[in-house]
Amino acid sequence: MTITPPESPAAFSLTAAREALRAGRLTATDLTRACLSRIALRDNAVRAWTCLNADALAEAATIRPDDPRPLAGIPVGIKDVIDTAQLPTGANSPLQGGLRPGVDAPVVQVLRAAGAIILGKTDTTEFAACGRDAATGNPHDPARTPGGSSSGSAAAVADFQVPFAIGTQTGGSTIRPASFCGIPALKPSWGLITTEGMRRYAVSFDTIGLFVRDPADLDLLADVFALPPAPALPPGRLRLGLTLTPYADALEVEGRALFDSRAARLAPVADLVPFDLPEGAADLDQLHRCIQHCEGASAFLHLSRTQGDLLHPDFHDRIEYRTGFTQRQHYEAYDRLALLRMQVEDRLAGVDALIAPSAPGFAPLGRTPGNPLFNALWTALQLPVMNLPMPGMELPLGLSLIVRRAFDRQLPALAARLAAAL
Repeated sequence: MTITPPESPAAFSLTAAREALRAGRLTATDLTRACLSRIALRDNAVRAWTCLNADALAEAATIRPDDPRPLAGIPVGIKDVIDTAQLPTGANSPLQGGLRPGVDAPVVQVLRAAGAIILGKTDTTEFAACGRDAATGNPHDPARTPGGSSSGSAAAVADFQVPFAIGTQTGGSTIRPASFCGIPALKPSWGLITTEGMRRYAVSFDTIGLFVRDPADLDLLADVFALPPAPALPPGRLRLGLTLTPYADALEVEGRALFDSRAARLAPVADLVPFDLPEGAADLDQLHRCIQHCEGASAFLHLSRTQGDLLHPDFHDRIEYRTGFTQRQHYEAYDRLALLRMQVEDRLAGVDALIAPSAPGFAPLGRTPGNPLFNALWTALQLPVMNLPMPGMELPLGLSLIVRRAFDRQLPALAARLAAAL
């Protein structure tokens, strides 16, 4: 299903909106009002937001066309596990209530310093972890999930309700929703954008994610978040590694068909080579789960001990180690992952980028977050991943572009090089 974009500035990408604002063809007030109008029109179906900023239009009115800040006048959605001083952080949990932290998380402070207008908070799986699902529907088919846990952030951008949004990823919570909703998104290299001020789940994996409508928007956000310089992609033909991951048997029919057909289209612009992950890579999902569940047990212990009756049973299972992992296995998993990271980095040096599935298939019916199997391994390896949506499908589905750690800035350029062929 195709979403009909509004005939208003709400349809602008981040880059297009910024250009129009600077040229004086658009005011921040007009852009913000258009986004709010789109939300009012579509919120009954999509339900991407938990709260909106009542001062957004007043803030927009203060933005001048000559404001030099890189995001001056651009509205943004913030996942509701990230602290905002003027809006409550609910985390989709009865434990949070109307909690107002009183200070913005650093990621929000960076956005405000760049001139962005915090339009509101977007819905999420409970604590971006497990338990309660977001109420958000997929804009392409509201009966289906937009993916989790960054459900509202992905849906709001895909539905033209905001030019870009901030999410998080601990397993697959940025790339999978982007695939299900049909938009570009970046899961940066672990540690490049601080997670201070978000409801942390597994600190070894928690990563801020960026949802946009045009890969070029990620260049602008890379500057805003001071992502490090990366070597330029080589001119001429690219060398691309292809992998279905060790979990190819879990692909749905449409997922495998997409990968095979789109990969074949790249032959005019790239040399395609099979990419073999190192021995033991099939254990990456289990290693990820072990660390995620054990770190999650520590992260939520205080809630279990103080307000356990309000904490979803999923969290109690992890705190009591009923998921089958022990803390000793947790430390052994750290060591195995460290070796696998080095081995995969060595192999990535032989290709310009890696292409893999972003999700098993189309978004499933309901509100469950979806299967993170094709995302968690890259999260565990701390690698930067970009979802590149593939047009012409019955429902949205994307491919993952993967490069070496700290080479995040290569991904928008790579997407531009591949776009025509795909």
